[in-house]
Amino acid sequence: MNFFLELFKVLGLTTYYMLESLVFLFVPKRKKSVSGEIVLITGAGSGIGRLLSIKFAKLGATLVLWDINQEGLHETSRLAGENGAVKVHAYICDCSKRQEVYRVADQVKKEVGDVSILVNNAGIVTGKRFIESPDSLVEKTMQVNTMAHFWTCKAFLPAMIASNHGHLVSIASSAGLIGVNRLADYCASKFAAVGFAESIDVEMRSLGKTGIKTTTVCPYFINTGMFDGAQTKWSRVLPVLEPEYVAEKIMTAIRRDQEILFIPRSLYVFFALKNIMPVKISVLLAEFVGAYNLMDNFKGRGKKD
Repeated sequence: MNFFLELFKVLGLTTYYMLESLVFLFVPKRKKSVSGEIVLITGAGSGIGRLLSIKFAKLGATLVLWDINQEGLHETSRLAGENGAVKVHAYICDCSKRQEVYRVADQVKKEVGDVSILVNNAGIVTGKRFIESPDSLVEKTMQVNTMAHFWTCKAFLPAMIASNHGHLVSIASSAGLIGVNRLADYCASKFAAVGFAESIDVEMRSLGKTGIKTTTVCPYFINTGMFDGAQTKWSRVLPVLEPEYVAEKIMTAIRRDQEILFIPRSLYVFFALKNIMPVKISVLLAEFVGAYNLMDNFKGRGKKD
C-alpha cells in the first residue's frame, strides 16, 4: 500500500513541477539580491571569471578573487573597483594544489569572512589526443577542473551548512555531458565536476539544508581564447559563444537559483535525445554537430594570457 501512495505522490508532484516549469518559461522567477554576499571566484584573472567579478561588483557583493596570474588578477580588481565594487580582495592561488587552496581559504576566512557564494570557474584544457597527452597535463587537468572543486567546497561549505545559507556554482562544460574527440581528459574532468555538483546538491537536500543552492553551468565553446582554433560545424545551431552573453546568462541563473544551465538552448534538445536514443543515433548526432572534428585546428590560449 505504501508503494502506491508514494507512487501517486510522485505522479502528482511531477505534474505540478512540470506545470511550474511551464509557467516560469513565461513568467521568470524573481532574481535574488547578492548585495553584501561574500563571493569567491576562482580563475578571476581573465575570461568568464573577470566578467562575473565585474557583474557581482555592480550588484554590491564583496569580492574574493583567486587566480594564479597576478597581472590578470590585478586588472580584474581594478575593473571591479571601477564598476562599483565596495570591497575587493585578491589572492594568488594555484587551485591545482590542495594545501595551497586550504591555506588561502583560511586566510580568506580570517581577513574577509565566510564565503556565501562560491564560483568554481578556474579551468584548463590540453586539446590533444589521449595517447599524445603528457601524464603531467592529464593530472593537471583533473586537479584544476575537478579536484579544486572538492577542496574549495571542503573549505567553505561547512560555514554554509552552519548558517543554512549559500550558493555553490560550478562552471562546467557541455563537454561534461558528451565525449568529444581530443578532449578525453577535459571531458573526464568536466563529467566529474557535473557529477560532484549534482551529488552535493542531493546531499544538501538530504540534510534539509534548503538554503544552500547549486548551479551547474554547461556552455558550448566560449570565445575567451581558451579554445582558440576550435571550430563549430553549424554556427546557427551551436555557435561559438560570446563571453558577455554567457556571463549574463550565468548571473541570471545564479540569481534565480537555477540548478543547471545549458548554453545555447539547443543543447537541451541534443542531450535529451542522447539520453533516450540508441548509442548509434547518439554517434550519428555527434557526427552531425561535428564532435569528431571540433578540435582539429585547436591552438588554445597563448602563454601571455
